[in-house]
Amino acid sequence: MSNPTLFTPENSGLIIASDGGARCLWHTEMPEYHDLEWGYPCDDDRKLFEKICLEGFQSGLSWRTILRKRENFRRAFSQFDFDAVARFDDTDVARLLADQGIVRHRAKILSTINNAKKARELIDETGSLAAWIWKFEPDRNERPKKVDFAYLHGNPATPASERMSKALKKRGWTFVGPTTLYAFMQAVGIVNDHIEGCVCRSRIETARKNFKRPE
Repeated sequence: MSNPTLFTPENSGLIIASDGGARCLWHTEMPEYHDLEWGYPCDDDRKLFEKICLEGFQSGLSWRTILRKRENFRRAFSQFDFDAVARFDDTDVARLLADQGIVRHRAKILSTINNAKKARELIDETGSLAAWIWKFEPDRNERPKKVDFAYLHGNPATPASERMSKALKKRGWTFVGPTTLYAFMQAVGIVNDHIEGCVCRSRIETARKNFKRPE
């Protein structure tokens, strides 16, 4: 999109894009991700595992940085096949630390391997990573009456993301703090945090309404 303009009022957190539609302000940096991915509900275990891992790598960085490197991450981590990643050894760690296409952070790399093992354990126990994760979808009374710029900037985490974080940490997962998991919940459609007025908000609402929660 070219030449987006700020919506009025300025603190609405919206822009008017070149097609005339209002969108969340960050659309200017990641238009395709904003319009086609972010917020759509997901029930694919591999994709959910990938998103948790990438949100962990994003900690302290911008999501735009991670998104630019996403294909490199997929290649380096066997398309985030958690069974494959769970078998990574010291040779793989050395390979990943030398890979300039990803974020070469030892603790985050080790966390991804650890979390792959924990994902396998969780699935063996419960049958589905998706079903377990979607149980943390917040009740309507936990959600704001209006998702606006002030709400998003004033709530880097939520009670639901705190509950999920606590539960995953109890299971041995790492780099799964409540702020990281709130970003994860937003991205995979567990909540719809496109700002009121964004053209994508109604699309996500429809997708969430038609989405069959995994059991």
